[in-house]
Amino acid sequence: MTWEEYQILHRQALEILHMEWPQFFNGLQVHKVTETWQDDVTQIPAIIDHTALKPDTTAYIIEQLCREAIKYKFYSVCVAPCWVELAASILRGQKVKVCTVIGFPHGNTLKQVKVYEAAEAATIGADELDMVINIGALKSRKLKLVFEEITAVRETIGSKPILKVILETSTLDNVEKIIGSLIAIRAGANFVKTSTGFTGGGATVSDVRLLRWTVGGKVGVKASGGIRDLETALTMVRAGANRLGTSSGVVIAREFFNKKGASL
Repeated sequence: MTWEEYQILHRQALEILHMEWPQFFNGLQVHKVTETWQDDVTQIPAIIDHTALKPDTTAYIIEQLCREAIKYKFYSVCVAPCWVELAASILRGQKVKVCTVIGFPHGNTLKQVKVYEAAEAATIGADELDMVINIGALKSRKLKLVFEEITAVRETIGSKPILKVILETSTLDNVEKIIGSLIAIRAGANFVKTSTGFTGGGATVSDVRLLRWTVGGKVGVKASGGIRDLETALTMVRAGANRLGTSSGVVIAREFFNKKGASL
C-alpha cells in the first residue's frame, strides 16, 4: 500500500467516524510517519514481550518463561491473568515487566468484566495490559461502545500501567483498522496491537505499516502473531513496530546474538 492509497482509506475512516460520532472526532488530523525506524538488530530482544498464553500453560512454563526473560533481557513476559502473581513474584527486583491480557482472546466480554479483570491484574502486579477490543461492535459501527470500553479500563487502572489495545487485524478491513486505531488513541491507549494470535491470523507488514501511519508518533505499535525468527522481527520493526509479542523470543534472541557475534 502506498501513502496515497492510505490517505484515501483514512478519509473514508474519518467520514464514517464523523457520521457515527461527529462531536468527538471533529478536527482529527492525519499523521504521516516521519520517524526513521530501527532497521538493525540493536534493540530487538529489549522490545520483546516473551509470551505464554496457551490454555495448557503450567506454573513450570511460567517459571521458565521468567528465567528466559531475565537471561535474554526481554522487555516483559506476557502471561494470562491467573499467572500474574507468580510472574510478578519471580521478577521482583528485575527489570523485566509483567504483561497480561484482558478480554482475551475474543474481546466479547462485557465492559464491566474487562474493567474488573484489568483492575485485579493491576493490583496483583501487572505492569502492562493487552486488551482485546469488542471486535463485533467495531464491525457493527457501534463505535462509542468500543471507545467507552477502552476509556473505562484506562480510567480504572489510572495512568501508570501501559495499556495496549488489540485490534485483531485479521478480522478487520483496512478502514476498520484505521477507525479502531483512532478510537484507541482518543481513549488513552499507549499502544495499538495487531493480533491475539488465536484467530488464525497474525501480524503482517502491511498491517503494521498501516497502524504506524495511523497513530504517527503518538502511541506505540505492537506486532504479534507469527513472529518466529529474527528476520520476521526485523521486518516488523522496519514497518513501524516498536514492541514485539512472540512465544519464540529465545529463538529470536539466539539469532540476534549469533548475528552480532555476542554471547550472554
